[in-house]
Amino acid sequence: MSHSQPISINSKDLESPSPFVHSASEAEAKPRKWTYYLWDTLDKPKEERWFLFKLDAALLTFASLGYFIKYLDQSNITSAFVSGMKEDLGLYKNQLNYMQTFWTVGYVIGELPSNIILTRFRPSRWIPTMEVIWAVLTFSLSRAKSARVIYILRFFIGLAESTFYPGMQYIIGSWYRREELAKRSCIFHTSAAIATMFSGYLMAAVYHLDGRGGFAGWQWLFVIDGIISLPIALAGFFFLPDVPEISKPFYLTEEEVAFAVRRMELEGRQKRQPYTKRKIRNIFTSWHIYALMLLYIFFNNGTGSATPVFAQFLKASKKPEYTVEQINTYSTTTYAVQVFSTLVYAWTSDSVFGGARWPPIVFGGVMNIVCYVSLAIWDIPMQWKWACFILSGTGYGLSGLCMAWAHEICTHDNEERAIVIASMNEMAYVLQAWLPLIVWQQVDAPEYQKGYITVSCLSFALIVTALSIRTLHAREI
Repeated sequence: MSHSQPISINSKDLESPSPFVHSASEAEAKPRKWTYYLWDTLDKPKEERWFLFKLDAALLTFASLGYFIKYLDQSNITSAFVSGMKEDLGLYKNQLNYMQTFWTVGYVIGELPSNIILTRFRPSRWIPTMEVIWAVLTFSLSRAKSARVIYILRFFIGLAESTFYPGMQYIIGSWYRREELAKRSCIFHTSAAIATMFSGYLMAAVYHLDGRGGFAGWQWLFVIDGIISLPIALAGFFFLPDVPEISKPFYLTEEEVAFAVRRMELEGRQKRQPYTKRKIRNIFTSWHIYALMLLYIFFNNGTGSATPVFAQFLKASKKPEYTVEQINTYSTTTYAVQVFSTLVYAWTSDSVFGGARWPPIVFGGVMNIVCYVSLAIWDIPMQWKWACFILSGTGYGLSGLCMAWAHEICTHDNEERAIVIASMNEMAYVLQAWLPLIVWQQVDAPEYQKGYITVSCLSFALIVTALSIRTLHAREI
């Protein structure tokens, strides 16, 4: 079937007897069945259900696997650091902080230009190409012999990875409607936690390869990460769709693509338009970009995820003294809590709260304050200290909700939506580029009192910002 021209729906299409044309509007009017609260597609007409099944199977699976390898390749540096790299390369000062910072600088530089590129070119070519590049660079980390080489490689890995998260959030927001969006965004986001957990398990496993083939155990981690990443990157050339109005994936028919365009019209989600001076002025004089940037800055920097605080605590413990395998395994419990809480947030936001994004965000902020104020005190019962390290994962899983909220607030301008999504992530990492150097200094491990106090304050600011956005958005609706 030919897909040589972009597909759109005109007034004649709306008079067509095709089941695809009417199913979306019919779904608006009918009452919800109980199955909707389990998974939204179970309450949709058969044709729309089949369309969403194919879209989820391709887009959501690729997005989750791609984010899995992104976070696997992003977080492996901390797993390697606590598993022999520190000693082998003599990294006894703040080199780990600098490795994180060089990655962050590359990530920040690339995000906004990449999302602007996505509004002009085909995402199905741009994003997989960048994935291949960072997979190759991950292989290269296994041969690094000094901190300086790692700094350079980490910068370019961050630059290549900058295309993925804001880009995929933009694409997800171009295909899904409001009652579908938070679940998909959050499922996508949970793959980051799973990757971080997997990196710990993988390091515990490959540590036994220490010495094989002339590689240390931590070097084997980078080799295996690269082996995992490359096939997923190549799959993106086949399975990643573009935005609906220019999309031509092999697994959707022309009628289904036209239906996707119609669904976005019903949602008020605008198609791609040229950049004009008026458009740029409207974007940067609206409260949208500034309030949503603050929301994401406070979320992204309002947790202890900037440094491996739990792993460092376990590594510093002398009674009992934990093995490398135990350090890498026990510290993953925080991310298990993140996975669970992220999915709970998604389902309750889409269903129980009727699409409201602020209640789970406020809850996550409150949990952060409880956990990090306790850790800032530090001299607390050991059981509660462990509980705080683990339960702090409830604040890690708010990204998908923040992004879903941004899609809805910016739904009437495609280019604003792309720029706002990228700016949220970019500015969050601008702060993350230097804040850990001040409040998460490696020499303060494992207590990190400055860090815990800082994220407690940022979590309070997150709550205030979420409630403010709720008020501002309500005035526009």
